[in-house]
Amino acid sequence: MVNGLEKQLFMLLTLLLLSTGIAEAATKEPFRQAPRAINALQQGQAAQNRGNISQAIRHYCVAASTGNPEGYYRIGRLLAPRNPKLANGYLSMAMRLGNQQAARYYNSRVGNVPMGDNCGAGIAGGGGYFAIPTTPFNLDAYVARQSPEKRKLVNMLRQAADRHDIDPRLVLAIAIAESNLEPGAISPKNAQGVMQLIPATQARFGVTHPFDPEQNIRGAMAYLKWLHRRFDGDWVRISAAYNAGEKSVDQYGGIPPYAETQQYVRKVLYFAGKEPTPHQARSRTSKP
Repeated sequence: MVNGLEKQLFMLLTLLLLSTGIAEAATKEPFRQAPRAINALQQGQAAQNRGNISQAIRHYCVAASTGNPEGYYRIGRLLAPRNPKLANGYLSMAMRLGNQQAARYYNSRVGNVPMGDNCGAGIAGGGGYFAIPTTPFNLDAYVARQSPEKRKLVNMLRQAADRHDIDPRLVLAIAIAESNLEPGAISPKNAQGVMQLIPATQARFGVTHPFDPEQNIRGAMAYLKWLHRRFDGDWVRISAAYNAGEKSVDQYGGIPPYAETQQYVRKVLYFAGKEPTPHQARSRTSKP
């Protein structure tokens, strides 16, 4: 009888702990999102339920502008049956910002096209095309949603940027575009660490432990400082060179005609909250 009572008490205690854990898990996520993003996602879902896809995408773009990957993910899902390549562009952005579900819907058979500078621009819906006003990426909101470990990396990146007299927005934008602030990231081309340094760049700037965030960031800052001087502080050519190499930028007099690099530059500028001016966007010969 005692053993039976003990078992019942144990089961009740286990259920209580499980329910508490589930409740905590359910309440944690909303607090990590900006209220504006939560509201936009709710409005977007309501519009989607009414069958108004264009309006839904407009709301999801507002959520995306706060750094919320769910906005990009939902746009990708909506576009998948209509424009798979463009859908992949949004799903790719969602994955870059940490949405794990997006990988399930990314169609690797069709590739992707850049989503463009303005979220929602040129998307068909409701019988026509629409373009919403430019909504800058909210870097502070994005950082606020990250784990304590990633926020520590953000502080390291900002301090390093200040020491090297480089705009922290550019440094953080490159870190987000490269690894989504993951110090253990490895790319298919063997770029490593939070700033994704390839072995040649590691050797060039004395990085011997690329997965040590401090050393990885120190090497990346040295490289960015060098690129900053070489390209007169031009964010377009600096980010293009960080992706494709300074020789490619010199060869083409600006952003190389590689789809990956062109999309990369757009991402960096978007994450940094900076639009390319006509002067920056034009191809030109860089100074030696």
